Amino acid sequence: MTLPKPDQLLLLILRLGGFGCFAGWAWVLFYWEGPYGVLLWQDSIYALAEKIGISWDEFVGSGAQDGLVQKWHSRIGWLYLICAILTLTVRNNSRIQMAGLIGGSGLLVLLSYAKYLSANQQLPMFVEHGGQMLIPVILVLALRFGVRHRATVVTAMVAFVMIFAGHGAYALGYPSPTPANFLGMTSIILRVDAEMARFILRVAGIMDMLVCVGLFFRPLRRGAALYAAVWGFLTAVARPVAGMSLGLNYWGADQYLHEVVLRAPHFMIPLYLLFLWRKADEPDSLTAPVPISSGNTDPQTCRL
Repeated sequence: MTLPKPDQLLLLILRLGGFGCFAGWAWVLFYWEGPYGVLLWQDSIYALAEKIGISWDEFVGSGAQDGLVQKWHSRIGWLYLICAILTLTVRNNSRIQMAGLIGGSGLLVLLSYAKYLSANQQLPMFVEHGGQMLIPVILVLALRFGVRHRATVVTAMVAFVMIFAGHGAYALGYPSPTPANFLGMTSIILRVDAEMARFILRVAGIMDMLVCVGLFFRPLRRGAALYAAVWGFLTAVARPVAGMSLGLNYWGADQYLHEVVLRAPHFMIPLYLLFLWRKADEPDSLTAPVPISSGNTDPQTCRL
């Protein structure tokens, strides 16, 4: 059955968030070398390859040609591209496509774990990627049960909290000093010195934590979602704004624009929640029954 227009918009937001995430990382894996290398450049992995008859040159490459690790990076890129297409084509009666997106979520979990390892096992790095890891799951839940179903909404709220709690922890300098690239971007964009940039990031970090709390209070949640959508977009575009230059090939677009695209869940998930709660007099989306037309087959499962 056809979804009501408001629900179609909510579903479109989730589709675009998932598409951006997968498409952005596909670009990274095709154009650069993705973060999976930290999982593969291990003595235990090479020992396993050696046992099955793969030589060192075949494993790491000879300089004249790529090795097994580089080849698999590009092959994984194709999986991300397929998942990006699935976000736009998946339907609520296509279990195979949904399974593909769940598999894509698994790839994003591995990617986030690799980023966590490369960041010296700093927990906020893994937590901040929660929105990217969960956006395919949220989309599948929205298609299977409905965009207003409690499972969809709760999962989106969990993703929201992970994004901004992780981001806020970094801005506040936990568990280690605030990353230099955070300070550098703030200084370049706002034209302030390092001390002022550090102060601004502390304030931003506190706000990140506050919106995570505000999300669970009905009078505050729309404001929290609005702030998070705007701030999530601004932190994503900060990369190309700080890094792109007229002196670079393609103005540096090939190096920085994908940073915005792959972070689409950071502002699309809050935007989904904002439109979900757009009217103060609407029933609470966590407790109200969901129409059969939204894809849910058992209205009773939509009550907490």
